[in-house]
Amino acid sequence: MSSIKKVVLAYSGGLDTSVILKWIKKHYDCEVVTLTADLGQGEELDGIEGKALETGATKAFVEDLREEFVRDYIFPAFRANAIYEGRYLLGTSIARPLIAKRMVEIANMEDAQALAHGATGKGNDQVRFELAAMGLDPRLKTIAPWREWDLKSRSDLMAFAEENGIPIPVSRKKPWSIDANLLHVSFEGGELEDPWNEPGPDCYRLVQPVEKTPDEPEVITIDFESGDPVAINSVKHSPAALLQKLNELGGKHGIGRVDMVENRFVGMKSRGVYETPGGTILHAAHRDLEGLTMDREVMHLRDGLIPKYAEMIYYGYWFSPERESLQAMIDKTQERVTGTVRLKLFKGNVIPLGRKSPYSMYNPELATFEEDAVYDQADADGFIKLVGLRLKGRMRQNKWGGRDSDD
Repeated sequence: MSSIKKVVLAYSGGLDTSVILKWIKKHYDCEVVTLTADLGQGEELDGIEGKALETGATKAFVEDLREEFVRDYIFPAFRANAIYEGRYLLGTSIARPLIAKRMVEIANMEDAQALAHGATGKGNDQVRFELAAMGLDPRLKTIAPWREWDLKSRSDLMAFAEENGIPIPVSRKKPWSIDANLLHVSFEGGELEDPWNEPGPDCYRLVQPVEKTPDEPEVITIDFESGDPVAINSVKHSPAALLQKLNELGGKHGIGRVDMVENRFVGMKSRGVYETPGGTILHAAHRDLEGLTMDREVMHLRDGLIPKYAEMIYYGYWFSPERESLQAMIDKTQERVTGTVRLKLFKGNVIPLGRKSPYSMYNPELATFEEDAVYDQADADGFIKLVGLRLKGRMRQNKWGGRDSDD
């Protein structure tokens, strides 16, 4: 690694990345440039540039990426209705490619030879960061200290910090590993490592426990244009502001909390608690509007691809030709997913009440149970006979073709 003269580090300002910054400087004898990305995590970013420089960074970038995050990453995934293993709305997974992209851009701008991250050797994030970097600039090397150093515990990190003059962050002790951004907050570790344990009362941040939610429902409308939400209650918002507003509404009504055991890419099972209030509302509203505006066969084809698309994001293949090709197909399906959905928010539930669109495929004259002049019900007789021909043929072959019915 003697060719590494400068490294770009994903930096949060916490204990882990502060130690990593100093460790890289000492171990690789190189410059370290840091990137702190504001994705709506709500952490205090004031002073983080100075802290990075005091810890040894040559240069410290602190960037607000919230609008790009929602517009170019969250919204495309939600146009696809991406959901992993039927429940997880990919809040952490979808953030990693944006951070990696910006790290690559800074590396090229600063003539750095490597990227560094604080992901452990057990998790998914190491794969996501590194596959994204490979997909954008395979010339860059990766430094992953948790796979290299001999520091094995938080106590080891604190001892290293004290020995090297790194201020140890003073914060309330948290029993979990927490990841937060505009799409979600995730909790892992602590009592959650036993899948039988109920999450503790403090394992909440965005979503109110259902017992504490209002006893009166709230009705809202969401306007969509080509699959993307643009307004709440007819008031237009930027992508980030819209998602933030839905987070507030969903959290108030106890919406979007998921407790699940999932399959990590590296091969182990992991238990996590996810709070995705705004995303849960968007997912329900978007699917409901698609029912009104999408062709049946197009919808069914797209639905068959949702698990694969979600898996690509979860596994870290955002910057892959297959994801980009599938995105083009999905975006084509969304061209007429434009309209308004009315929803009731109540006690953890998102309940669609109505939907309308200038591109509605719903024909009340065809759907009515009353008398109509556009549909001849007798036509169904020939239709059923045609679609049932293969079933009759199979039975004729089995029962009357001289074979046993079990053949």
